[in-house]
Amino acid sequence: MNIGERLKELRQTNNIKQYQLAQALNVHPTTITKYESGERTPDLKTICKIADYFDVSVDFLLGRTKY
Repeated sequence: MNIGERLKELRQTNNIKQYQLAQALNVHPTTITKYESGERTPDLKTICKIADYFDVSVDFLLGRTKY
């Protein structure tokens, strides 16, 4: 599972809309769409923000761990 798939899974599991996550990360909502589709990859700073937002590890987002 890649970072986009993990992001989408986390977002949907937590009932968070793309625009809500975009606001929290200070990015445009289409950026979230592109992350989830694999068209773009978030930079390291954004990956850390996503991990903090969902209270998961960066390793989980990168697919290195299952939890």
